[in-house]
Amino acid sequence: MSPQAETPETPGSRRQSIGETMFASISLNAAQRQPYSSGRRLLHATLLAALATFTVASPSNAADAVNGVRLYALDCGRIDFENMGMFSDTGEYDGRRGAMTVPCLLVRHPEGALLWDAGIAHDVAHRGGDAGGDNVRVSVPETLATQLNAHGIQLSASTSLTEQLNELGLSTADIRYLAFSHLHFDHTGNANRFQHATWIINRDELAWATKTPTPFGVDPRSFSAHESVDKRMIDGARDVFGDGTVRILDAPGHTPGMQVLRLELADAGVVILSGDLYHLRPSREHRRVPNGNHDRAATLASMDRVETIVDNTNARLVIQHDPDSVDALPEFPGYLH
Repeated sequence: MSPQAETPETPGSRRQSIGETMFASISLNAAQRQPYSSGRRLLHATLLAALATFTVASPSNAADAVNGVRLYALDCGRIDFENMGMFSDTGEYDGRRGAMTVPCLLVRHPEGALLWDAGIAHDVAHRGGDAGGDNVRVSVPETLATQLNAHGIQLSASTSLTEQLNELGLSTADIRYLAFSHLHFDHTGNANRFQHATWIINRDELAWATKTPTPFGVDPRSFSAHESVDKRMIDGARDVFGDGTVRILDAPGHTPGMQVLRLELADAGVVILSGDLYHLRPSREHRRVPNGNHDRAATLASMDRVETIVDNTNARLVIQHDPDSVDALPEFPGYLH
């Protein structure tokens, strides 16, 4: 999505300072119930039981084992900017408003599921009663909220990560691996929900993200479980399942341990998930470097390396924060394979 034009609000949306409470509500209205006989009640119960059995056994249920590798794009938030200037150190975006998507990418493999990035932190409060439904509320620490407000950055969420996993027949306990492109807050927000998973963490990235003072844009609280979970510390590339279909590649520059994810899919071919190597399509086209990147030269070198891989494999590069790039993926709960 080009930052040249302000992104309009969707109907019914309400944007607030992230220092305020932000909600995106999902309401379920209770249907009116008509009295019916005990015979009809028994028939109804029998049909519901049969339907439940069918639903569990249905091949469309993503909790069932898969034969190949699948990529799902889950909605893990949105970021709105008063000024996109921080995304180029040569001034092209100065003074322009814009918005970025925040996906969590779920990779399903015959040997287990990998969650790539954990989105913006949010809490889900069940309202109960006849209204039903949940409230989804962005949750970041006060210090980070103050920093973001000072830069005109607003966060929002319309659904929860766990709710979307449940829609696929999965729970947080079904995720075998959790890996991060890097450890900025919008990629780690829900990490602590996955304490049954094995975390794959870049050693340089963790050392940088946990140093004092805390780097801008990092929320150590959001990934504090790294101290107790089963984890694999890596210093470079990692073949996650050992068959070459899901590979983490190092791409430092944006942060010291930034990474991209390379997938080999049966129909779609090679797909590379960008992390924050790029934030927008024009940034890729013009090799624009954000002014807050850790290492400018390393960023450009990583761009060169990843683009060479893209050329050599005829790969599709998904720019994770670009709304158009993410929207081009199959609409959830559809998947790329």
